[in-house]
Amino acid sequence: MRILVLHPNFPAQFRHVIGLLGKEPGNEIVFCTKNERPEWKIAGVKKALFTPSRDPRPETHHYVRALESAVLHGQAVFRTLEKLKSSGFTPDVIYGHSGWGPTLYTKDVYPDSPLMCYFEWYYHARGTDADFDPADPLQPDDFARIRTKNASILLDLAACDWGLSPTRWQRSQFPAEFQSKISAMHDGIDTEFFKPKPGAKLKLKNLDLSHVDELVTYVGRGMEPYRGFPEFIESIAYLQEKRPNAHVVIVASERVCYGKPLPDGKSYKEHMLEKVPLDMSRVHFAGTLPYQEYLQVIQASSAHVYLTRPFVLSWSMMEAMATGCAIVGSATPPVEELIEDGKNGFLVDFFSPKEIADRVADVLANPEQMKSIRENARRTIVEQHSHEVLLPKHIELIKNVANGQFPPDRHLLHPARNPDLAAV
Repeated sequence: MRILVLHPNFPAQFRHVIGLLGKEPGNEIVFCTKNERPEWKIAGVKKALFTPSRDPRPETHHYVRALESAVLHGQAVFRTLEKLKSSGFTPDVIYGHSGWGPTLYTKDVYPDSPLMCYFEWYYHARGTDADFDPADPLQPDDFARIRTKNASILLDLAACDWGLSPTRWQRSQFPAEFQSKISAMHDGIDTEFFKPKPGAKLKLKNLDLSHVDELVTYVGRGMEPYRGFPEFIESIAYLQEKRPNAHVVIVASERVCYGKPLPDGKSYKEHMLEKVPLDMSRVHFAGTLPYQEYLQVIQASSAHVYLTRPFVLSWSMMEAMATGCAIVGSATPPVEELIEDGKNGFLVDFFSPKEIADRVADVLANPEQMKSIRENARRTIVEQHSHEVLLPKHIELIKNVANGQFPPDRHLLHPARNPDLAAV
């Protein structure tokens, strides 16, 4: 089977599935990407590089700047694919991430090749992430800008033969008329790598907390309101009063990945540490970490806090669950899809630092009672969201699409919550 995969980055969400497909005899996989780093390789996968001819013009209307960027990406991919086609490569299936633009014109080069799109997020001005924080209201201009931001995604929804969205809730954000051709299926978690290590203590190259008995962890790509960073910092102040021996480790870069930066140019870390007085001897900013060190952090965690607006669910929460963390998560739809309060984790008000601190303090004060919570958290991922469960289904879905089988054999929606989770 010949497979064409598209994403500006390599290997992005496709790392594990193309890794398995690359091992299958007879498969030919081409990954079309902007990522030129030669050290990033996957056996059985060839790269085809594309480079947009320019960046979007500064004078482009800000409603359509994202669309212009997508068109420039799509145009560059079109040119690369024409060369691939002239060399004799015609894919049995095309699989690409929608929104960035590389998938836009694939059907114009390969009209007979089925197109499967990875649909991560559909933007709404009301009811999800954009208007979630009442302290950050949308301006009239935002409503039109957000609606227009879906333009390239809508083109893909119309053109694709099938789609995939990582969670049921993310799938539900797409227009109802297109949902019938979108499967809900997560990429899956490596539960052999992300697994508990009983009695683990944290000792990294630049951070030794092996003497600490109460370790609270927080993980994010950046430090930003979308992932509840300000609320988490405020919660630490309450927590330090309640648990004088607790230490906090924050694994994140000092940047904004989602949402708006502060207008004064400060980072949210700078802003919150000026605003909230903390005992900094017990708060440790680890930056971003290699996977092995990140694993050590969550294996040593006594309580893991994950907060998010109604937005894309982070892999980090599922990885923490697989590692057997006691999760204190925001009572928002992406978290509620996986966590049942008091069964495999705990749910708190995103906007209540005191409630976050109180729940974390309860977790720290009752380690024995947390054993079943931790076991249930891992079981949720192992039974429903592990590579062992999902990768074969993911590959089956790709093969069904390649064979023109619509709907596929397994139009998978995530299974219902496990009724056998142990009660607390």
